[in-house]
Amino acid sequence: MPQRLLLSFLAVSAMVGGTTAAAGAATPDPSTVVDTAAAGHERGDSATAQLLGKVTRSTQWTPSAPVPLHFKTFHPQGIVRVGDHYFMTSVEILQPTTPCNPACGGYDRTPGAGIGHLFEFDAGGNLLRDLKLRDGDVYHPGGLDYDGRYLWVPVAEYRPNSHAIVYRIDPATMKATEVMRVDDHIGGIVHDLSSDRLNGVSWGSRTFYTWNKRGKLQQKVNNPEQFIDFQDCHYLQKGKAVCGGVAGMAIAGQGFELGGISLLDLRSMTAINTVPVTALSPAGHSITRNPVWLQANGKSLQLLAVPDDDDSSLLTYSTPPLS
Repeated sequence: MPQRLLLSFLAVSAMVGGTTAAAGAATPDPSTVVDTAAAGHERGDSATAQLLGKVTRSTQWTPSAPVPLHFKTFHPQGIVRVGDHYFMTSVEILQPTTPCNPACGGYDRTPGAGIGHLFEFDAGGNLLRDLKLRDGDVYHPGGLDYDGRYLWVPVAEYRPNSHAIVYRIDPATMKATEVMRVDDHIGGIVHDLSSDRLNGVSWGSRTFYTWNKRGKLQQKVNNPEQFIDFQDCHYLQKGKAVCGGVAGMAIAGQGFELGGISLLDLRSMTAINTVPVTALSPAGHSITRNPVWLQANGKSLQLLAVPDDDDSSLLTYSTPPLS
């Protein structure tokens, strides 16, 4: 029997530069709140979707000053912005997985052990709350989504072709409600407000899933794209999603991470625009390695990312005005 879901809530105070940043619940910014009851009546694409459709591989991404995160982040996975606060998923590895040859129980590796985290932090990088998510071997949270009311978080085993649980979490209370269990590793989730359905991606995003909100499978299709493996996806009005990710590549025996972002049509599950992002983090990772958040800033597009592990910073990159 799997262990009962471990959900522990930790409110903290962070001492930064001699001042105390007290923990507090996120209050959604009115500009980020979506009327989910009226979501099916969305009109036109969001500013972020429109700008993302104009990005090309020659678009320059200019960095701003990074914001150090004043807590141990472990291995970050996904991020969303809610008002002036951020919610970020991460996995803490207690025991690494090890390869199985031959396969063990049908898997290519052992389950390992760990703890999933949903961190809330403020614009100064101070940790406010930490929700721990774990159910037996299911401890690896993936890319998350925010629909204006709830956070949607998949938590899976740390191996492909395994199992996952999808949670709906109230950001005000950090209460997690199990929505469904899936017989696959789900690495990212999107709440499509135009259809009120859930879209998920498998390990490496090789498979796309669509469910209704009761967890009934509506569609399962192969990902036709071979460019990058999606790590973090978010809904964009209308009926679209932005996904960031990387692909491990090698040239002349030298490995590197190819980063990129894609604008997806959720009805057809095909890419509208896919572009490489070549900027690297202080640790040498592609900035789209894991948590990525895209937002419009006037006529420019901002990309926020946390690509590095453990001692991380929130990075911000901006495009020039896009016409």
